[in-house]
Amino acid sequence: MKRFPFPVGATVPLYLAPMAGVSESPFRRLCRRFGADVVVTEFLSAEGIRRENEATLAKLHFGSDERPIGVQIFGADAAAMGEAAALVTDVFAPEFIDINFGCPVKKVVKRNGGSGCLKDLNLVETVIRSVARGTSLPVTCKIRSGWNEDTRDPVTIALRCQDAGARVLTLHPRTRTQMYTGSARWDEIAAVAAALDIPVLGNGDIKTPHDAVRMWRQTGCAGIMIARGSFGQPWIFDQTRDLLEGRPMRPDPGVADRFATALDHARMAAAYEADPRGAAIEFRKHLGWYVKGLPGSAELRKRLHAVTSLDEVAAIFDDYLQRRGDFAEAGESDVESLEPVEA
Repeated sequence: MKRFPFPVGATVPLYLAPMAGVSESPFRRLCRRFGADVVVTEFLSAEGIRRENEATLAKLHFGSDERPIGVQIFGADAAAMGEAAALVTDVFAPEFIDINFGCPVKKVVKRNGGSGCLKDLNLVETVIRSVARGTSLPVTCKIRSGWNEDTRDPVTIALRCQDAGARVLTLHPRTRTQMYTGSARWDEIAAVAAALDIPVLGNGDIKTPHDAVRMWRQTGCAGIMIARGSFGQPWIFDQTRDLLEGRPMRPDPGVADRFATALDHARMAAAYEADPRGAAIEFRKHLGWYVKGLPGSAELRKRLHAVTSLDEVAAIFDDYLQRRGDFAEAGESDVESLEPVEA
């Protein structure tokens, strides 16, 4: 068995993926409560960290109930990445430093950050070595299968990451040019897991607990990183653990319990953010995910996406619960896609 370089608390650990605007402290805490074994911060700029940008440093704070936690950094300047890793280690002391070689977003890759680094594997190695020199913590990486189809070679990329000092590697088996289209090639996760001596995490196209278990069985990955499958259903981690350990999967919570979880999440978000109105507006996407698929969700979502204070949410939920029989009879359900940036 390939050993993780920090305690993970499970034979097959379940990670909450780093996602910009989603993997903030309140959601990380919630997912830990619902069975996530490891969480990772949203990806943060090495330049912002080394220059001690106030907004960037604010996103580095985490509580003891979030451990084990990794801080994910991105950048193409090896020296800056090393300096950022040193600061994060000295001031925040997470369990590990994760390097983002996977983000496909244009504003990140235009400076060779994220998956942009995959165009130059020498740069990838240089960045990993610099980060490893800057920290006493384990260094891990999240990669894609290549920049495009012409450079698609996840095994070679992963081996070079391992050779440079990566202690755990996560593969999202799409190229940068695919973004989130097409299907994740889980066979590539299997190939990388077989080729490497370090633990490999599988990531991509996990929407349900059954997807997570199927990925594990098909690929032999050491752990599973769940991203969009956690939206509006943080209990996916507990449900996946049930299946992995051969227990009957606990059911999805009922509507009232789902709303109670959403309200708990909202209260944590309100306490976390300094600007109450901004917190409410930013939290609207989570509210949309929590009510996804419910009868009457079109009207419910419309009301929730208009909130300017998180105090308004409880009254909207209460009204829905009192009237939900009407929606169930009508059979109305509507869902809006709200896609954040996955690191």
